[in-house]
Amino acid sequence: MQLIELFLPVYDNNNKKIPADLFKQTYDELIDEFGGLTAYTRAPMQGFWQKENDKVVKDELIIYEVMDDHFSSKWWHNYRTCLETRFKQERLIIRTHAIKLL
Repeated sequence: MQLIELFLPVYDNNNKKIPADLFKQTYDELIDEFGGLTAYTRAPMQGFWQKENDKVVKDELIIYEVMDDHFSSKWWHNYRTCLETRFKQERLIIRTHAIKLL
């Protein structure tokens, strides 16, 4: 089983707050596809990354997690591309970890 974490930005690349309905749409899609979801939305986390010009950029993020019994890299690649368009991002981080439920 895989635990998939989606790091979703609170603000787009123009520093405009992303509308709540885009998060709801994503939330609904993931629940429909995987039967459940954990959302860390109360206090957006902060992420920092360095651009090629050495400028440090700060993001405010929320995390959605799902567990996937039948992980498909192709499906997740396509979905990431969809989310990058939806959230107006050059690159959206989705990471996966192998897990074992106890």
